[in-house]
Amino acid sequence: MRIGIDASCWWSRRGFGRFTRELLKAMFAMSKEHEFYLFVDREPESDMQVPGVHIVPVNISRPVTEAAVALGSRSVTDVLSFSRAASRAPLDIMFFPAVYSWFPVRPGLPSVVTMHDAIAEHFPEMIFPDKKGRLFWTLKMRLARWQASRVMTVSNAAKQEIEKYLGIKPDKIDVVSEAADPQFVQITDKVILATARERAGVPAGVRIIIYVGGLAPHKNIPGLLQGLVGAVTRGGLDDVHLVLVGDIKGDGFHSHYEELSELVANEPYLQDRVHFTGYVTDQDLVALYSDALALTLPSFSEGFGLPAIEAMACGVPVLASSAGSIPEVVGDAGLYFDPDDVSQIADAIYRLASDEETVNVLKEKALARSRTFTWERAAGLTIACLEDALR
Repeated sequence: MRIGIDASCWWSRRGFGRFTRELLKAMFAMSKEHEFYLFVDREPESDMQVPGVHIVPVNISRPVTEAAVALGSRSVTDVLSFSRAASRAPLDIMFFPAVYSWFPVRPGLPSVVTMHDAIAEHFPEMIFPDKKGRLFWTLKMRLARWQASRVMTVSNAAKQEIEKYLGIKPDKIDVVSEAADPQFVQITDKVILATARERAGVPAGVRIIIYVGGLAPHKNIPGLLQGLVGAVTRGGLDDVHLVLVGDIKGDGFHSHYEELSELVANEPYLQDRVHFTGYVTDQDLVALYSDALALTLPSFSEGFGLPAIEAMACGVPVLASSAGSIPEVVGDAGLYFDPDDVSQIADAIYRLASDEETVNVLKEKALARSRTFTWERAAGLTIACLEDALR
């Protein structure tokens, strides 16, 4: 197959950016009989410049990762520039690793569009800060859904959400997976751990529960903060702190950092206990995972929850919402709570922070569970999806 790929989201610092990078690298490595045409709006990375890969530069006014976000919009001219570039290439099929950077393709060209979730349709008021952003997103999703030969997603939970909120028939949706980058391994070097804490502004000598992701309303950080208050007021958890890792401004997506920081400032039990790190490098993130008591994902919904796999690969259990994909991904390597029930969140935090035996069992299960997810498997499933769409 001659596979065209929208690689503009390669440079995104969010989860679908990492998905794009790791999935494509695995596809290039295992699919020697296929040719790939990467449509890019920046200087190509070294990992793209390998045998069998053709780089197709697209000149636009603003990079897609800056324009195709909740707080912005792409110009029609820029979108059509991608469409024209794809129409000139000798493609058998077009693949979009993320729907957010989708553009129309020429009539008759099969295409596969990855929809990581339907959270924007499930919780629109939590995703879009204004009606304009929601309108543009709705229009793009309708066009992408109409033109796609098949839809790909990353979990069965996401598939069910897409079916329910986007009305796409289940037999048109293929499920692949995600995995941790090989750099996510358990670190025990005390110097490395201490240095990462210092750079992130996390005090030494405390136990940390870490959250990694955006600070958008659907992530349910206020519920997590209330649950933490409920846990620490029971006593015995004076050394337990919460570390919130993620771009404070949202990296172009909806963020309610101001509301969260106000909640922390006005609650005595949270003051000096909650730390907003902003964006951190992968090197420091590996160390922070390894140094954590647990990763927490309290979201009302997740399409996959890549931080869960990354944390488990570092030997860290997951403290998470029972909604969405996390139970499917984490299995028995985590503790779960109803994201709408603050008392359940408090119970889960307290149990994890006060039951060392449970933590040790979950750590062993986390490492074992993480090994069942590989980018090679995800790449194989993606190629199969593309082949089905072409047939």
